[in-house]
Amino acid sequence: MKVLFVAAELAPLAKVGGLGDVVSSLPKALRQLGHDVRVMMPRYGLINPSRYLPSPVLDDLGVKFGKTEKPVSLKAIELNNGVMVYLVDNRIFSNSYDVYGESDLKRFLFFCRAVVEILKYLDWQPDIVHCHDWHSGLIPLWLKKGKCKYGTIFTIHNLAYQGTFGHRFLSSFGLNGDWQSWPAGAPKPPLNFMSQGILWSDILTTVSETYAREIMTPEHGMGLGGLLRFRQKDVFGIINGLDYDRYNPATDSFLVANYDSSMLSNKIFNKLALQRRVGLQENEKVHLIGMVSRFDEQKGFDILLDAFDSLLENTSAQLVILGRGREHYQAKLTEVAESCPQRVAVLVAFDEAVAQLIYAGCDTFLMPSRFEPCGLGQLMAYRYGTVPIVRHTGGLADTVQDLADDLKRGTGFVFTDYTPEALLSAIVRAVNAFELEEAWRSVM
Repeated sequence: MKVLFVAAELAPLAKVGGLGDVVSSLPKALRQLGHDVRVMMPRYGLINPSRYLPSPVLDDLGVKFGKTEKPVSLKAIELNNGVMVYLVDNRIFSNSYDVYGESDLKRFLFFCRAVVEILKYLDWQPDIVHCHDWHSGLIPLWLKKGKCKYGTIFTIHNLAYQGTFGHRFLSSFGLNGDWQSWPAGAPKPPLNFMSQGILWSDILTTVSETYAREIMTPEHGMGLGGLLRFRQKDVFGIINGLDYDRYNPATDSFLVANYDSSMLSNKIFNKLALQRRVGLQENEKVHLIGMVSRFDEQKGFDILLDAFDSLLENTSAQLVILGRGREHYQAKLTEVAESCPQRVAVLVAFDEAVAQLIYAGCDTFLMPSRFEPCGLGQLMAYRYGTVPIVRHTGGLADTVQDLADDLKRGTGFVFTDYTPEALLSAIVRAVNAFELEEAWRSVM
């Protein structure tokens, strides 16, 4: 089977979050099953195709954009994992070194237009076009209305991001007709890219079974629950996987000491190196908690900040947090770290080397999410022998089972209520269980 993935991110070329990891690892896995899987994405300014010996595919293809037409070229490169990537090139993408920015609606509208036009002229023709998140949400609509032969899949990685716009944008880019008709019996779609992917794709998937059920509800439907209930029989929840070759503590070059399940003692060297690198007191006996996350309400930073005083008072644990996001949370987290530098370290950045050291060096990995479609952090933590502390929601509910007091059953520490008290209770349980050295090793 021939499958074309269409997405805004692809690791290692351009990655902001978990979307980039999934769009990298899933084509690789499908190729290993014998399928011909390729990826199409924008050629952002941060991508240097010359590193991959690019091959020209199409040049100066005119793509309608509002009342004008813009030229697009297409180059093909092959990644180290054998996956072929088509880079859609126009200055609207290449003039920016950021994957996302203020002009995203225009950029991804043009991207969707370009993909549909490119498919008319591409020698390699897919059986299935697999679109990922709102950035590619208009493609199933236009393929369906153009009576194209491709089967379509639309995967919702995070329903909270929908590509929402107003009536002026609708009329400026000639989209009025696309919002004047929709499948019989369907609710009227709101003005966003995501709604069209939901309405017009043949199959809808999301990244965990629990999240697939949650997004049907008013609480988690983000205004699209009615459309999803209309398509309910076509919605499937499939847990994200992890590329075990890429994330492997036995070969990870970012670690100071490699290890596997037969030599877990080497994990300690990564813990000490992490403590030293971020300025925490070096002590292998102190429980070290890690987070690699976007600073956002979705990720639970509001309840974490409310729990900090009690956490520092009731445990001796250290905490290292890597990420960036909302300035409010960055400022508050930095303030906590400055007030307690021996126990709390906050790095406002994304640094892959430090991230890998956190997965390898910490004793537990914290994900107190308000909602979590799937989450890759807990899967990476498992891979590196680090025990997850999570809230029971979305993919976290599907992948982490609460540990019994004797640590003989379960895989992590789970709390249900979205409160600072419930979060603190789970952390205290983990810190206390860490003292049971032999039992703890069996969980790792």
